[in-house]
Amino acid sequence: MLIKSLELENFRNYESLAMTFDAGTNILYGDNAQGKTNILEAIYLSATTKSHKGSKDKDIVNFNAEEAHIRTYVIKDELENRVDMHLRKNKSKGIAINGQKIKKAAELLGMLNIVFFSPEDLSIIKNGPAERRRFVDMELCQLDSFYLYNLNNYNKIVNQRNKLLKELYFNPGLKDTLSIWDSQLVSYGSKIMERRATFVKQLNEIIYDIHKKLSGGKEELVIRYEPDCRIEDYERELSLGQERDIRLKMTSTGPHRDDFSFMVGDIDIRKFGSQGQQRTAALSLKLSEIELVKKITKDTPLLLLDDVLSELDSNRQNYLLNSIGDIQTIITCTGLEEFVNNRFEINKIFKVSNATVTCEN
Repeated sequence: MLIKSLELENFRNYESLAMTFDAGTNILYGDNAQGKTNILEAIYLSATTKSHKGSKDKDIVNFNAEEAHIRTYVIKDELENRVDMHLRKNKSKGIAINGQKIKKAAELLGMLNIVFFSPEDLSIIKNGPAERRRFVDMELCQLDSFYLYNLNNYNKIVNQRNKLLKELYFNPGLKDTLSIWDSQLVSYGSKIMERRATFVKQLNEIIYDIHKKLSGGKEELVIRYEPDCRIEDYERELSLGQERDIRLKMTSTGPHRDDFSFMVGDIDIRKFGSQGQQRTAALSLKLSEIELVKKITKDTPLLLLDDVLSELDSNRQNYLLNSIGDIQTIITCTGLEEFVNNRFEINKIFKVSNATVTCEN
């Protein structure tokens, strides 16, 4: 799968933009705050319906406009498809594939699989559990429409249950209705936990060799899934925690509190690893994500590297660039020196300055 071209209208700082990509390596270079990352965000949105930053539609639309448009041309199985996305400040987004409106995001999944790598991802190991859950959710939502369905429903029910927990302060008689939400939480939450466990198992089959090579044969990395509770105990834990939840006015049990640990031998590098170990593990994680997408989809993903090379030392830079292979890649950076130093093949170069994109070759 490839992205052929992108057209933007009133998206972030772009009033109008049209650009065509090469099937190989594409470089977007320029000073900071010129709009490089906005292009990657638009591509990610057109593939997943969500911003990689977690931004809301109203914040993405240009300040001087009420709506924005993204049009992406994608090549999949040698056929060209057009994805149109209509973002509005005060309404939900509209999406069409080849001119046909779709009702559910799941209908878009698989059109273009993306692996997004940013400097923030280098901190995924040492940051809080929310970052690690977000990484897993972002990838699984692209790969598995059932996971997306279960996660969306689970999140809605957690919000409804939390709303009820707040209302119980004023109307204690509503307590009996908690069990209705609990049974739905268990239904959707159990499926989420099962899929996360499978995902971690699949990642471990890939990450072991990658990390061993990255660490020069010194380290063997294993990811462990740490569910907030066991599936078989989930319903009982919810029930036992009701009084605590009423007191806290929030749901304190379930997969929205899961975590993942990264073990090198008996050492949890999430807590006790050096910054170098944590960064190497994060890079291994992203490279494993690429291989897992290939394995599951039987196709290559689009790789988006957002100013991440400047955060890596030369050894990790070389390993990452050598791992790209035949994957279509779009890289943002402030200058081209790092690529010249690496003698890295560049297929297309774009200069980005003040929301103007100029192709230089």
